[in-house]
Amino acid sequence: MRILLVEDDPLLGDGVQAGLRQAGFAADWVRDGIAARTALSTESFAALVLDLGLPRLSGLELLRGLRAAHDPIPVLILTARDTVAERILGLDAGADDYLVKPFDLDELSARLRALLRRSAGSPDPVLRVGRIELDPAAHGVRMDGQPVELSAREFALLHELMTHAGRVLSRRQLEERLYPWGEEVESNAVEVHVHHLRRKLDPRLIRTIRGVGYLLAAPGA
Repeated sequence: MRILLVEDDPLLGDGVQAGLRQAGFAADWVRDGIAARTALSTESFAALVLDLGLPRLSGLELLRGLRAAHDPIPVLILTARDTVAERILGLDAGADDYLVKPFDLDELSARLRALLRRSAGSPDPVLRVGRIELDPAAHGVRMDGQPVELSAREFALLHELMTHAGRVLSRRQLEERLYPWGEEVESNAVEVHVHHLRRKLDPRLIRTIRGVGYLLAAPGA
């Protein structure tokens, strides 16, 4: 899942970005509200981690603009502003969650997973499609109850396909959701990962819809 982090503190931003990537998120980082607004208007992100005290455009102004435009992206405010009044202000402005600095990176990752589950309409922390189970928190996959070893990228691709089971995702959509800025993407990278998933799980698991993209069929489809 691709996450946009908006944080103006260089040390904290670098550390949070590294922690989110280690937790399996494709995390991109910008340092001010204008850069965040531009990124959100031009690229696709699953969630937004937002500081409030930003240069050029405050976090609250950015958030209010998103909600006024009916942008449903899940937003987690990450800030040192810890009074009850400030929390109420952030939540009433449209935030989905609020975490105060200093914080634990594991808690941040868990809160993001919860936001993503809710936005996908799936309260169960474990994704299940047919014979496959995927646990984002444990970073584990099982088929017919047996563990399957996947690379980090294979896991991320399977996660995307299972989250959107029954829907076709194009190669470009998958690349945008799996690869953060600065990572070179080979032209056949998605095809290679799909091939590996078919080999490790089930050759019939992922369908290629010629000229369109890839589909992980929901049970009964």
